[in-house]
Amino acid sequence: MATRKGGSRRTSPKRNTTKEKARVDNPADRRKVKSRAPRTATGKRANPAQLAAAQAEAQDFLRERTEEGHRAAGRVPPSQRPVRRTSGATRKVDTDLRDLVEPVTEDEKFLQPGTDRRGTRDFTRTDTWRVMRIMGEFIEGFDNLAHIERGVSVFGSARTAPDDPQYLAAQETSRLLAEAGFTIITGAGPGIMEAANKGAKEGGGLSIGCNIELPFEQGANPYVDTLVNFRYFFVRKTMFVKYSNAFIIFPGGFGTLDETFEALTLIQTGKLYQFPVILFGRHYWAGLIRWLQSRVVVERKISPGDMDLIMVTDDPAEAAHAIIESYNATNGVK
Repeated sequence: MATRKGGSRRTSPKRNTTKEKARVDNPADRRKVKSRAPRTATGKRANPAQLAAAQAEAQDFLRERTEEGHRAAGRVPPSQRPVRRTSGATRKVDTDLRDLVEPVTEDEKFLQPGTDRRGTRDFTRTDTWRVMRIMGEFIEGFDNLAHIERGVSVFGSARTAPDDPQYLAAQETSRLLAEAGFTIITGAGPGIMEAANKGAKEGGGLSIGCNIELPFEQGANPYVDTLVNFRYFFVRKTMFVKYSNAFIIFPGGFGTLDETFEALTLIQTGKLYQFPVILFGRHYWAGLIRWLQSRVVVERKISPGDMDLIMVTDDPAEAAHAIIESYNATNGVK
Protein backbone atom coordinates (compact mmCIF):
# COMPACT_ATOMS: atom_id res chain seq x y z
CA MET A 1 0.00 0.00 0.00
CA ALA A 2 2.77 2.36 1.04
CA THR A 3 4.75 1.28 -1.97
CA ARG A 4 1.84 2.01 -4.26
CA LYS A 5 1.39 5.42 -2.62
CA GLY A 6 5.09 6.07 -3.05
CA GLY A 7 4.86 4.94 -6.64
CA SER A 8 1.86 7.18 -7.11
CA ARG A 9 3.79 10.13 -5.79
CA ARG A 10 6.70 9.36 -8.08
CA THR A 11 4.56 9.02 -11.18
CA SER A 12 2.37 12.06 -10.44
CA PRO A 13 4.89 14.62 -11.76
CA LYS A 14 5.25 12.51 -14.89
CA ARG A 15 1.51 12.65 -15.51
CA ASN A 16 1.57 16.44 -15.05
CA THR A 17 4.46 16.68 -17.50
CA THR A 18 2.47 14.69 -20.02
CA LYS A 19 -0.53 16.96 -19.59
CA GLU A 20 1.67 20.02 -19.97
CA LYS A 21 3.20 18.55 -23.13
CA ALA A 22 -0.25 17.81 -24.50
CA ARG A 23 -1.33 21.36 -23.74
CA VAL A 24 1.69 22.86 -25.52
CA ASP A 25 1.36 20.39 -28.41
CA ASN A 26 -2.11 21.71 -29.09
CA PRO A 27 -1.81 23.76 -32.34
CA ALA A 28 -3.77 26.67 -30.86
CA ASP A 29 -1.50 26.76 -27.81
CA ARG A 30 1.60 26.56 -29.98
CA ARG A 31 0.40 29.59 -31.90
CA LYS A 32 -0.08 31.45 -28.62
CA VAL A 33 3.45 30.55 -27.46
CA LYS A 34 4.96 31.63 -30.77
CA SER A 35 2.99 34.85 -30.83
CA ARG A 36 4.66 35.86 -27.57
CA ALA A 37 8.09 35.83 -29.24
CA PRO A 38 7.95 37.33 -32.76
CA ARG A 39 11.24 37.50 -34.65
CA THR A 40 12.67 39.79 -37.29
CA ALA A 41 13.72 38.50 -40.71
CA THR A 42 17.25 37.98 -39.33
CA GLY A 43 15.99 36.01 -36.32
CA LYS A 44 16.28 38.73 -33.67
CA ARG A 45 13.56 39.09 -31.05
CA ALA A 46 11.16 41.79 -32.23
CA ASN A 47 10.20 44.49 -29.73
CA PRO A 48 9.87 48.29 -29.74
CA ALA A 49 13.50 48.78 -28.68
CA GLN A 50 14.75 46.51 -31.46
CA LEU A 51 12.57 48.31 -34.02
CA ALA A 52 13.87 51.70 -32.91
CA ALA A 53 17.47 50.47 -33.11
CA ALA A 54 16.87 48.99 -36.57
CA GLN A 55 15.32 52.24 -37.81
CA ALA A 56 18.26 54.29 -36.52
CA GLU A 57 20.74 51.87 -38.11
CA ALA A 58 18.83 51.96 -41.40
CA GLN A 59 19.00 55.77 -41.55
CA ASP A 60 22.69 55.78 -40.65
CA PHE A 61 23.46 53.24 -43.36
CA LEU A 62 21.40 55.16 -45.92
CA ARG A 63 23.46 58.25 -45.21
CA GLU A 64 26.66 56.20 -45.37
CA ARG A 65 25.70 54.70 -48.75
CA THR A 66 24.82 58.10 -50.20
CA GLU A 67 28.04 59.71 -48.99
CA GLU A 68 30.03 56.74 -50.26
CA GLY A 69 28.66 57.45 -53.72
CA HIS A 70 29.84 61.07 -53.53
CA ARG A 71 33.29 60.04 -52.31
CA ALA A 72 33.60 57.42 -55.06
CA ALA A 73 32.94 60.18 -57.61
CA GLY A 74 35.69 62.32 -56.07
CA ARG A 75 33.37 64.78 -54.29
CA VAL A 76 33.19 65.82 -50.65
CA PRO A 77 29.88 64.61 -49.13
CA PRO A 78 27.48 67.44 -48.21
CA SER A 79 27.81 66.74 -44.48
CA GLN A 80 31.58 67.29 -44.62
CA ARG A 81 31.55 70.52 -46.58
CA PRO A 82 32.44 73.63 -44.57
CA VAL A 83 29.55 75.88 -43.65
CA ARG A 84 29.93 79.18 -45.45
CA ARG A 85 29.60 82.31 -43.34
CA THR A 86 27.08 84.84 -44.55
CA SER A 87 26.58 88.51 -43.87
CA GLY A 88 23.65 90.84 -44.24
CA ALA A 89 20.16 89.42 -44.75
CA THR A 90 19.71 85.80 -43.78
CA ARG A 91 17.21 83.28 -45.09
CA LYS A 92 14.29 82.70 -42.74
CA VAL A 93 13.70 79.01 -42.12
CA ASP A 94 10.04 77.98 -42.32
CA THR A 95 9.24 76.45 -38.93
CA ASP A 96 5.46 76.80 -39.01
CA LEU A 97 4.87 73.10 -39.54
CA ARG A 98 7.83 71.78 -37.62
CA ASP A 99 7.80 70.05 -34.26
CA LEU A 100 10.31 70.46 -31.46
CA VAL A 101 12.02 67.17 -32.30
CA GLU A 102 14.74 67.50 -34.93
CA PRO A 103 15.77 66.47 -37.47
CA VAL A 104 12.45 65.78 -39.15
CA THR A 105 11.29 65.75 -42.76
CA GLU A 106 7.96 66.85 -44.18
CA ASP A 107 7.16 63.26 -45.11
CA GLU A 108 7.68 62.18 -41.51
CA LYS A 109 5.40 64.92 -40.23
CA PHE A 110 2.76 64.13 -42.83
CA LEU A 111 2.65 60.48 -41.72
CA GLN A 112 2.28 61.32 -38.02
CA PRO A 113 -1.15 61.11 -36.31
CA GLY A 114 -3.22 64.30 -35.98
CA THR A 115 -1.94 64.85 -32.45
CA ASP A 116 1.68 65.95 -32.52
CA ARG A 117 4.48 64.97 -30.14
CA ARG A 118 3.57 67.77 -27.76
CA GLY A 119 0.05 66.39 -27.35
CA THR A 120 -1.67 69.29 -29.11
CA ARG A 121 -4.23 68.92 -31.86
CA ASP A 122 -4.18 71.97 -34.11
CA PHE A 123 -5.16 71.10 -37.68
CA THR A 124 -4.89 74.69 -38.79
CA ARG A 125 -1.15 74.51 -38.29
CA THR A 126 -0.66 70.90 -39.40
CA ASP A 127 -2.79 68.88 -41.82
CA THR A 128 -4.97 71.67 -43.20
CA TRP A 129 -2.07 73.86 -44.26
CA ARG A 130 -0.01 70.87 -45.27
CA VAL A 131 -2.57 70.12 -47.99
CA MET A 132 -1.82 73.52 -49.49
CA ARG A 133 1.89 72.80 -49.37
CA ILE A 134 1.35 69.46 -51.12
CA MET A 135 -0.70 71.19 -53.83
CA GLY A 136 2.08 73.73 -54.26
CA GLU A 137 4.64 70.96 -54.63
CA PHE A 138 2.57 69.26 -57.33
CA ILE A 139 2.24 72.58 -59.18
CA GLU A 140 5.97 73.23 -58.96
CA GLY A 141 6.71 69.77 -60.31
CA PHE A 142 4.25 70.15 -63.17
CA ASP A 143 5.63 73.59 -64.07
CA ASN A 144 9.21 72.36 -64.22
CA LEU A 145 8.60 69.07 -66.01
CA ALA A 146 5.58 69.72 -68.26
CA HIS A 147 7.83 70.17 -71.32
CA ILE A 148 9.05 66.55 -71.14
CA GLU A 149 7.45 64.44 -73.87
CA ARG A 150 9.79 61.45 -73.97
CA GLY A 151 11.20 60.67 -70.58
CA VAL A 152 12.90 57.61 -69.10
CA SER A 153 13.43 57.27 -65.35
CA VAL A 154 16.55 55.45 -64.21
CA PHE A 155 16.83 54.03 -60.70
CA GLY A 156 19.59 52.30 -58.75
CA SER A 157 21.96 52.44 -55.82
CA ALA A 158 23.53 55.72 -54.72
CA ARG A 159 26.73 53.96 -53.66
CA THR A 160 27.72 52.58 -57.09
CA ALA A 161 31.24 53.81 -57.93
CA PRO A 162 32.21 55.28 -61.33
CA ASP A 163 34.39 52.25 -62.12
CA ASP A 164 31.58 49.78 -61.39
CA PRO A 165 30.29 47.93 -64.51
CA GLN A 166 26.72 48.88 -63.56
CA TYR A 167 27.66 52.58 -63.42
CA LEU A 168 29.19 52.34 -66.88
CA ALA A 169 26.15 50.44 -68.17
CA ALA A 170 23.76 53.08 -66.81
CA GLN A 171 25.86 55.81 -68.39
CA GLU A 172 25.91 54.06 -71.77
CA THR A 173 22.19 53.21 -71.72
CA SER A 174 21.30 56.80 -70.94
CA ARG A 175 23.63 58.10 -73.64
CA LEU A 176 21.94 55.91 -76.25
CA LEU A 177 18.50 57.05 -75.13
CA ALA A 178 19.52 60.71 -75.10
CA GLU A 179 20.84 60.40 -78.65
CA ALA A 180 17.43 59.00 -79.59
CA GLY A 181 15.75 62.10 -78.18
CA PHE A 182 14.77 60.88 -74.71
CA THR A 183 15.05 62.89 -71.50
CA ILE A 184 16.70 61.09 -68.59
CA ILE A 185 15.11 61.49 -65.15
CA THR A 186 16.74 60.34 -61.91
CA GLY A 187 16.63 60.99 -58.18
CA ALA A 188 19.56 63.44 -58.63
CA GLY A 189 21.87 61.62 -56.22
CA PRO A 190 25.24 59.93 -56.73
CA GLY A 191 25.87 56.37 -57.99
CA ILE A 192 23.57 55.02 -60.69
CA MET A 193 21.61 58.28 -60.71
CA GLU A 194 24.76 60.25 -61.46
CA ALA A 195 25.75 57.77 -64.17
CA ALA A 196 22.39 58.19 -65.91
CA ASN A 197 22.50 62.00 -65.75
CA LYS A 198 26.07 61.94 -67.04
CA GLY A 199 25.09 59.71 -69.95
CA ALA A 200 22.23 62.04 -70.81
CA LYS A 201 24.64 64.98 -71.05
CA GLU A 202 27.05 62.97 -73.19
CA GLY A 203 24.20 62.06 -75.55
CA GLY A 204 23.10 65.66 -75.90
CA GLY A 205 19.83 65.07 -74.08
CA LEU A 206 18.11 66.77 -71.20
CA SER A 207 19.16 65.62 -67.73
CA ILE A 208 16.54 65.93 -64.95
CA GLY A 209 17.01 65.40 -61.21
CA CYS A 210 14.11 64.96 -58.78
CA ASN A 211 15.68 65.35 -55.35
CA ILE A 212 13.95 64.37 -52.09
CA GLU A 213 14.23 65.85 -48.61
CA LEU A 214 15.96 63.38 -46.27
CA PRO A 215 16.99 63.61 -42.59
CA PHE A 216 20.45 64.45 -43.97
CA GLU A 217 21.45 66.49 -47.03
CA GLN A 218 21.68 64.14 -50.00
CA GLY A 219 23.32 66.51 -52.44
CA ALA A 220 22.68 66.55 -56.21
CA ASN A 221 25.19 65.24 -58.73
CA PRO A 222 26.81 67.81 -61.08
CA TYR A 223 25.29 66.40 -64.29
CA VAL A 224 21.73 67.59 -63.65
CA ASP A 225 20.38 70.31 -65.95
CA THR A 226 17.05 70.81 -64.19
CA LEU A 227 16.81 70.09 -60.47
CA VAL A 228 13.42 69.89 -58.74
CA ASN A 229 13.38 69.47 -54.95
CA PHE A 230 10.53 67.59 -53.29
CA ARG A 231 9.46 67.24 -49.68
CA TYR A 232 7.02 64.39 -50.21
CA PHE A 233 7.90 60.99 -51.63
CA PHE A 234 4.46 60.45 -53.13
CA VAL A 235 4.63 63.74 -55.07
CA ARG A 236 8.07 62.87 -56.39
CA LYS A 237 6.96 59.35 -57.36
CA THR A 238 4.06 60.84 -59.30
CA MET A 239 6.53 62.90 -61.33
CA PHE A 240 8.65 59.85 -62.15
CA VAL A 241 5.64 58.01 -63.55
CA LYS A 242 3.82 60.94 -65.16
CA TYR A 243 6.79 62.16 -67.20
CA SER A 244 8.31 58.77 -68.09
CA ASN A 245 7.66 56.32 -70.89
CA ALA A 246 9.73 53.59 -69.23
CA PHE A 247 11.65 52.66 -66.08
CA ILE A 248 15.15 51.18 -66.10
CA ILE A 249 15.94 49.53 -62.77
CA PHE A 250 19.61 48.99 -61.95
CA PRO A 251 20.73 47.15 -58.80
CA GLY A 252 19.57 49.04 -55.72
CA GLY A 253 17.78 48.83 -52.40
CA PHE A 254 14.33 49.48 -50.95
CA GLY A 255 13.79 52.72 -52.86
CA THR A 256 14.64 51.01 -56.15
CA LEU A 257 12.32 48.10 -55.34
CA ASP A 258 9.58 50.56 -54.38
CA GLU A 259 9.70 52.25 -57.79
CA THR A 260 9.82 48.86 -59.54
CA PHE A 261 6.70 47.44 -57.94
CA GLU A 262 4.88 50.78 -58.12
CA ALA A 263 5.22 50.71 -61.92
CA LEU A 264 4.29 47.02 -62.18
CA THR A 265 1.17 47.60 -60.06
CA LEU A 266 0.08 50.53 -62.24
CA ILE A 267 0.56 48.41 -65.38
CA GLN A 268 -1.24 45.42 -63.86
CA THR A 269 -4.22 47.57 -62.87
CA GLY A 270 -4.47 49.28 -66.24
CA LYS A 271 -3.20 52.71 -65.19
CA LEU A 272 -0.21 52.53 -67.53
CA TYR A 273 0.00 51.08 -71.04
CA GLN A 274 3.03 50.09 -73.09
CA PHE A 275 5.35 51.01 -70.23
CA PRO A 276 8.56 48.94 -70.25
CA VAL A 277 10.00 48.02 -66.84
CA ILE A 278 13.56 46.84 -67.43
CA LEU A 279 15.62 45.15 -64.73
CA PHE A 280 19.26 45.67 -65.63
CA GLY A 281 21.68 43.05 -64.28
CA ARG A 282 20.51 39.45 -64.63
CA HIS A 283 22.67 38.12 -61.82
CA TYR A 284 21.49 40.73 -59.30
CA TRP A 285 17.78 40.22 -60.04
CA ALA A 286 17.88 36.42 -60.53
CA GLY A 287 16.86 35.61 -56.94
CA LEU A 288 13.88 37.96 -57.06
CA ILE A 289 12.73 36.53 -60.40
CA ARG A 290 13.04 32.95 -59.11
CA TRP A 291 11.05 33.82 -55.97
CA LEU A 292 8.29 35.49 -57.98
CA GLN A 293 8.04 32.46 -60.28
CA SER A 294 8.33 29.71 -57.66
CA ARG A 295 6.27 31.27 -54.89
CA VAL A 296 4.11 34.21 -55.99
CA VAL A 297 3.03 32.76 -59.35
CA VAL A 298 2.66 29.20 -58.01
CA GLU A 299 0.41 30.40 -55.18
CA ARG A 300 -1.58 32.42 -57.75
CA LYS A 301 -0.90 35.76 -56.07
CA ILE A 302 -0.10 37.01 -59.57
CA SER A 303 -0.79 35.45 -62.94
CA PRO A 304 1.95 33.77 -65.01
CA GLY A 305 1.46 36.51 -67.60
CA ASP A 306 2.41 39.17 -65.05
CA MET A 307 6.00 37.97 -65.28
CA ASP A 308 6.04 39.13 -68.90
CA LEU A 309 5.62 42.70 -67.69
CA ILE A 310 9.28 42.56 -66.61
CA MET A 311 12.24 42.67 -69.01
CA VAL A 312 15.69 41.55 -67.86
CA THR A 313 18.91 42.42 -69.65
CA ASP A 314 22.64 43.06 -69.34
CA ASP A 315 22.97 44.99 -72.60
CA PRO A 316 22.61 48.81 -72.79
CA ALA A 317 21.76 48.66 -76.49
CA GLU A 318 19.05 46.06 -75.84
CA ALA A 319 17.51 48.17 -73.07
CA ALA A 320 17.53 51.31 -75.22
CA HIS A 321 16.07 49.45 -78.20
CA ALA A 322 13.19 48.04 -76.12
CA ILE A 323 12.23 51.53 -74.94
CA ILE A 324 12.52 53.13 -78.38
CA GLU A 325 10.49 50.32 -79.95
CA SER A 326 7.77 50.59 -77.29
CA TYR A 327 7.54 54.36 -77.69
CA ASN A 328 7.31 54.11 -81.49
CA ALA A 329 4.58 51.46 -81.26
CA THR A 330 2.54 53.52 -78.80
CA ASN A 331 2.83 56.74 -80.79
CA GLY A 332 2.57 55.31 -84.29
CA VAL A 333 6.15 56.20 -85.22
CA LYS A 334 7.62 54.08 -88.03
